[in-house]
Amino acid sequence: MTTIDELVPPAGWSSSPLRELCRSIQAGPSVRAVDKGHTQADGGIPVVLPRDLRGQRIVIEKTAAVPAIPWDRARTLVKYQLAEGDILLTRTGTVGRCAMVTGEHAGWLFHPNLVRLRLPEMGRVPAAYLTAYVSATAAQHWIRTRAAGAVIPSLSIRILGELPVLLPPAAEQAAIGATLAALDDKIQAHTEIARATRAYRSTLADALMNGVLSVEP
Repeated sequence: MTTIDELVPPAGWSSSPLRELCRSIQAGPSVRAVDKGHTQADGGIPVVLPRDLRGQRIVIEKTAAVPAIPWDRARTLVKYQLAEGDILLTRTGTVGRCAMVTGEHAGWLFHPNLVRLRLPEMGRVPAAYLTAYVSATAAQHWIRTRAAGAVIPSLSIRILGELPVLLPPAAEQAAIGATLAALDDKIQAHTEIARATRAYRSTLADALMNGVLSVEP
């Protein structure tokens, strides 16, 4: 397999390390013992967990169990709040899973095992393109091969910042990003339909087996 480091950018393309494209590359805040056990229902700022990164989007399955940081503590963590267009990546465990933050999760905080890529407002690369790039096979291979740790793989921010990013012309970046983002949105929609159908099937089965509902033969 040809690695990113061995690739020669096509004519009109360029290459840049990830750190030069980002305004910041930031790991999530440490979690204190007193913060544990709080959920969104208790009040506070909800937290995105590594398990919530699915299909390049943030997917929350159990909204009632979303962890949260209490308001008094959350006020000290403003710099860790997410904004639309940020990109999250897992940096320990299953390293490299990523998701682009949408308006739905703007203002949330993120887990310390995640890293946030924040792009400049007038940057060289749109968030949709960078999300697609980081989630592609070549970038994922680069990330996994550089994760250290025999038991729990971990990727440092310094190493992540060295990821070579291939950049087509701006118009092509926008087109690639929009095309793949649209597919990601469709995948998420179908995933949600499947999840809701499974839940309905389970509820229906219980009602039928307990005699609450009956089916005409």
